[in-house]
Amino acid sequence: MKEGKYGTVYLVGAGPGDPDLLTIKAQRLLRQCGALVYDSLVPQEILELVSNTCECQFVGKRRGHHSLPQSKINSVLYQLAQRHSSVIRLKGGDPFLFGRGAEEASYLVRHGVSVEIVPGVTAGIAVPAYFGIPLTHRLAGSSMTFVTGHEDIDKRRAGVNWKGLAKASDGLIIYMGLHNLAKITNELIAGGLDPLTPSVVIQQGTITGQRCLKAPLSDLAEEVIQNQFSSPSIIVIGRVVDFQVESCAPVPADVTMPILF
Repeated sequence: MKEGKYGTVYLVGAGPGDPDLLTIKAQRLLRQCGALVYDSLVPQEILELVSNTCECQFVGKRRGHHSLPQSKINSVLYQLAQRHSSVIRLKGGDPFLFGRGAEEASYLVRHGVSVEIVPGVTAGIAVPAYFGIPLTHRLAGSSMTFVTGHEDIDKRRAGVNWKGLAKASDGLIIYMGLHNLAKITNELIAGGLDPLTPSVVIQQGTITGQRCLKAPLSDLAEEVIQNQFSSPSIIVIGRVVDFQVESCAPVPADVTMPILF
C-alpha cells in the first residue's frame, strides 16, 4: 500500500455456520483478501478459505466478555486497511443485524476508508428453516419481530420493552436470549401473550449437533434448563411453530463451533 492510501474493508456476513450458506461473493472475497478479522461464531471450515499469506486476527465475543473492546476492533480494522488493499471483517450471520456492522462502517468512513457491505444469511431465518419452521404463514399471522435478548453490556437499563412486544406482532425471533430466557418469557406473559403460545429453542442451528426443543411459552425456560441447552441458540415464539414441516429440513453441515456460555 502506498503511504496515505487505504484499502477497502468488506463487512462480510458468514451466515449461521454451514459453509454452504456463504454467498458466492463472500467466498470470492475470502480467497482474495490480504487480512481477515473474525468472531467466535465463524467455523474453521470458513476460515480455511483464506490464503496462507492472509493476516488473520481473532476478536471473538462471548456473553459478558469481549476479547477486544469495540473501539479496539475499529482501530484494528483501520490499521489493517493501511497495510492491505482488501480487508475482510467477517461476522456470523449478517453484519448489519445485531452485529455492530454499522458502528464499524461509520468509524471507517469517518477516517477515510472505503467500506463495502456483503450481506449474509442471518441465523434468525436459516436456523428455523433447517427444522422446517416457516417464519411466515397465511394461517399464522403476517408479522414477525426480530429482537436481541442480550443488549450492550454497557447499558444501564434494558432497552427492550418485552411487555410491549407481547402483542406487537404475530411472533418473535430472539437472538442471544438464552441467558435471560426466564425473564423474557415472564415479561411476555405479563404483557398479555398466551402462556400456551408454541415456542422453540434451536441450538447450533445448521451445523453438527443442532437440536430443537419445543414447548409452550410458560414452560420454555425450565425445559431449556432441564435439557441443558446452551448458546448459540435461536428462539422462535408464535403460531408459526405449529406449522413446522419436519420432512423438508436440510441436513446440517458437518461443522462444529464452540458452545458459548
